[in-house]
Amino acid sequence: MNAPATPELPVVVIGAGPVGLAAAAHLLDQGIEPLVLEAGRKAGAAVREWAHVRLFSTWGEVVDPVAEKLLAPTGWTRPDPATWPSGGDWAEQYLQPLADVLGDRVRLGATVTGVSRAGRDRIVDADREQQPFVVHLTHADGREERVSARSVIDASGTWATPSPAGGSGLAALGERAATGRITYRVPDLKDPAIRSRYAGTRTAVIGSGASAFTALAYLADLAKSKDGRGTKGVWILRRGISGSTFGGGEADQLPARGALGLAAKAAVNDGHADAVTGFRTEAVERDADGRLVLVGEDGRRLDAVDEMIVLTGFRPDLSFLDELRLGLDERLQAPVGLAPLIDPNQHSCGTVYPHGHRELAHPEPGVYLVGMKSYGRAPTFLAMTGYEQVRSVAAAIAGDLASADRVELTLPETGVCGGAGLFDTSDTKEPDDGCCVPNPQLVQLGAPAAVGAAAEEAPAGGCCSS
Repeated sequence: MNAPATPELPVVVIGAGPVGLAAAAHLLDQGIEPLVLEAGRKAGAAVREWAHVRLFSTWGEVVDPVAEKLLAPTGWTRPDPATWPSGGDWAEQYLQPLADVLGDRVRLGATVTGVSRAGRDRIVDADREQQPFVVHLTHADGREERVSARSVIDASGTWATPSPAGGSGLAALGERAATGRITYRVPDLKDPAIRSRYAGTRTAVIGSGASAFTALAYLADLAKSKDGRGTKGVWILRRGISGSTFGGGEADQLPARGALGLAAKAAVNDGHADAVTGFRTEAVERDADGRLVLVGEDGRRLDAVDEMIVLTGFRPDLSFLDELRLGLDERLQAPVGLAPLIDPNQHSCGTVYPHGHRELAHPEPGVYLVGMKSYGRAPTFLAMTGYEQVRSVAAAIAGDLASADRVELTLPETGVCGGAGLFDTSDTKEPDDGCCVPNPQLVQLGAPAAVGAAAEEAPAGGCCSS
């Protein structure tokens, strides 16, 4: 284990999701042997957990071109590039065939529990960069193993570490005790067991992004069905209602993403969901009947709900990288070179500048966080971004810096996709006469005209939308 790092060692890729498998394809294209370690039992394990959700990117935007070239000899053909796959379609029709082509280079049921330099913890400087990486993993049967690597690409994503309901970034008081009534994923209401859980209930949806839009739309559809009468959504936002609340709508260059916002707006307008604005969850309590009562940081108590769907984003699991020297932004937990380019206070997903290995680099040479994990806590990551990231990284590992530095990426523009940082602050410049902080309020939108009226009362998106 004390031998210097050599080109004969593989590059370990953590995660067999869309970006991890694309990384392996690009490494092979560069003549480098990859070893993909996937904790799940199948490739695309995380994607399969939201198999029922339709992507807002088309097939033409979620297939990596080098991976497609690798698949071509098998007779694989890409589905209609103008259509939108579900998560299940993506996993079964693209990710699984790609993993099959990679063969033994993909190890399933292999959970990475630690990464370091051989014989060097994070403190030791001596000959550090000459040592290969050592990756500690645990197999599904409990067996432990260590493998050596010339470089490590972490594409493990953030799916396993959702953010809590608490407005402070910590779990709300009582949140953990209520986990039996809380999900942190968009529920599959086509599954009979899950459908019966939500049918006829009052359900709180906490979040302001595409996932929250999807959950609201699903609940509205359930409310309109014969077996879902009495179903009611309570949409809880930390800000108020404004023109950008429901996304880009028809102006969004990703039409399916725009349609999500319009569906959420319809759910509120049609009375299938109420919107509670300016509410930051402090505690989750129980009433006399065992139902959940959300308490705000200001002491406000909402009417009891039966279930909670918490969709407040995700955060990276950095625990198994603790022995490496990472350079991460103190706010976003993204690489310091990338963080300014993806800051949700400044950028939408369509205004992220092209970036590659240099922005993804760390003080520990040879380590790269890519894909959703590279964004840390920033939202609105697109698969196309990840594919370009790993193309650049693979070229850099191969020593082809000219190719690695030639980063070109054109993303669909929309001025409305953003995350908690953007939505918790203002969309517009503060007025000179100061700023107000409105009380949390319940907003029921009956008709499109009422949206404007509600926005006037609580001008969310302006300085008064704390």
